[in-house]
Amino acid sequence: MWRELAPVGRDAGSGGYRRYAWTGADRECRDWFRAQAETRGLTYETDRNGNQWGWLGDPDAGDAVVVGSHLDSVPDGGAFDGPLGVVSSFAALDELRRRGVEFTRPVAVTNFGDEEGARFGLACVGSRLTAGQLGIEQAHALRDGDGVPLPRAMEAAGYDPDTIGPDPERLARIGAFVELHVEQGRALDLTGDPVGIASSIWPHGRWRFDFHGEANHAGTTRLADRRDPMPTYAETVLAARREAALAGALATFGKITVEPNGVNAIPSLVRGWLDSRAADQATLDTVVTAIEAAAHEHAERAGIDLRVVRESFTPLVEFAHSLRDEVGRILGGELPVLGTGAGHDAGILSGSIPTAMLFVRNPTGVSHSPAEFAAEDDCVAGVLALADVLEGLACT
Repeated sequence: MWRELAPVGRDAGSGGYRRYAWTGADRECRDWFRAQAETRGLTYETDRNGNQWGWLGDPDAGDAVVVGSHLDSVPDGGAFDGPLGVVSSFAALDELRRRGVEFTRPVAVTNFGDEEGARFGLACVGSRLTAGQLGIEQAHALRDGDGVPLPRAMEAAGYDPDTIGPDPERLARIGAFVELHVEQGRALDLTGDPVGIASSIWPHGRWRFDFHGEANHAGTTRLADRRDPMPTYAETVLAARREAALAGALATFGKITVEPNGVNAIPSLVRGWLDSRAADQATLDTVVTAIEAAAHEHAERAGIDLRVVRESFTPLVEFAHSLRDEVGRILGGELPVLGTGAGHDAGILSGSIPTAMLFVRNPTGVSHSPAEFAAEDDCVAGVLALADVLEGLACT
């Protein structure tokens, strides 16, 4: 499975993946998922929000145990973030069939669409829509960098955008969702464990900072006469790093657009996106408020107009203790339990159904990069752990 999926959407230059929602690479990933499901005799379906499902047993029986993750990527992302969870889910199902177990609950493997938000700027679109955390009007208003709205992109890929929206009937089928994911950090490497259990997901969000100045000629306009938004943006980036370090939080300006974007032109607009995360809500609020205050202070001093818009936000997620404890019991009760600053579909769904997560060791801690890596032995350990969890939850 890994060899089949590996070439899809891989950029020859960077070595990273560009599997963006509703593109050709995304379609190839979806075709691969469907083939894997049908090869195993699973009942395949795509829900109203474009998420894919492969069912073993009656989907309408209720109390199903669902495993899976996502197949899309960030720009030039790594091979493991998302796909490891989907591949491991199919492999875990194969392992249980090899063991000859009898399933007493329905089981499904899923691929949630547009988890990374690389194309439309909002993470976990598929699961947010399903859980009712993203409104239909908001979803229809999403546009990619070329101005293509989400409905048109879905339609071009062969899906009906008029069906999207909350899906409580589907969620009512599910008794537990367990997502396996490569660790995005080095906690397991430091403890020497191949697999760990998630405790929580830090609160996190994305904020857009629009710095409006005045375009002019770079070679003829005196420094004193400029309303250049770029230095104000740069000061804000430095302020974000400083405030995050003081609070023990994280803050990153990882995306920027510039207008008119000419080498010899002073920008009229610099637009930057802030990603900030912290272990608790109060710390996150403190950091973001301080960054905004610094940005406004620098903007006022330079004669720059500033607008800040919060584009998305996910509160602190505490995974269901009962399910988390049951997963720990099944796996022997000695695995490390760790929090994470990365968002996941399991976090979005946690407000609607019981969810849990398993992490597979990442020896470098690098993620969202072509250097992302997990050793084969650790991946196998993850598959066996997921199979054990499935057996414990769905075969008793």
